[in-house]
Amino acid sequence: MAKIPVFVVHGFLESGKTQFAMETLSDEYFSDGERNLVIACEEGIEEYEDEVLQKSNTTLVMLEDKSEFNEMFLAECQKKYKPTQVIVEYNCMWGLDYLREMYMPKGWFVAQVITTVDATTFDVYLKNMKSIFMEMAKDSDLIIFNRSTEDTPAATYKRNMRAVNPKAQVVFEKEDGSQLEFEEELPFDINADVIEISDVDYGIWYIDAMDHPEKYAGKTLQYKGMVYKNARLPKGYFVPGRMAMTCCADDTAFIGFLCKSSHVDELKNKQWVTITAKAYVEKRAEYSGENGVVLRATHITSAEKPEEELVYF
Repeated sequence: MAKIPVFVVHGFLESGKTQFAMETLSDEYFSDGERNLVIACEEGIEEYEDEVLQKSNTTLVMLEDKSEFNEMFLAECQKKYKPTQVIVEYNCMWGLDYLREMYMPKGWFVAQVITTVDATTFDVYLKNMKSIFMEMAKDSDLIIFNRSTEDTPAATYKRNMRAVNPKAQVVFEKEDGSQLEFEEELPFDINADVIEISDVDYGIWYIDAMDHPEKYAGKTLQYKGMVYKNARLPKGYFVPGRMAMTCCADDTAFIGFLCKSSHVDELKNKQWVTITAKAYVEKRAEYSGENGVVLRATHITSAEKPEEELVYF
């Protein structure tokens, strides 16, 4: 049985889903020799162009209601259209769990989840529908902020997305389709003999170190963190980290890097410490086999917990 990749494109209404799908279909590398099927689960302002559909050998199926999108419908699509690849322009209000739990026709598999974001309205949606948006971002492989301008706070938006989903690729596109170039300014001196990470800057440092671990290789760092010890960690290691808010007060996660110390046994779980450590870059199973920052403590002292225990991005 041939494998049939399914590409899920979702985002709020008018976030650029249809435009992204049409640009993808227009890419000869994507569509060459394929029988494409697009399942559009909501009707936006922009419509699919007949010329694009014809040139890319694409069948478009429009749905109006969630009840139409079910296992029987997908099976009928496989039987009737025999696609070799599928794009689902998904209605984000249905929730990805609905799609994730659905039995797909034999051979179909979700190859990539893409979230489109209108950079000009992102703040409004984040304030009013944060939990829905973060749920989308959490499962995405690629997050595209389109309609970006020089005024778009791209560095802040990227940190927000990477906090929710460290594995997602986050890109910013201008109106003309070109990528927005921006510098991710850091609020601490990365060239200092000892890089001092303040309580409020911990999240910024963590995301930057996760994205660019090589930047910190050989550097000495100092920050305040909470001790995490677990029997699953290698002997002599602990994680000095922080609890971070990824969506709302009920959705938090502990974030931090492995740290080696000869004094691990003297530390208590959830104890607050100020740690001075040298950073190295290592490929570790704890980092899913990827390169990541590993600390080697040179000095650890007890500390008072910060005024704000949660980290925000």
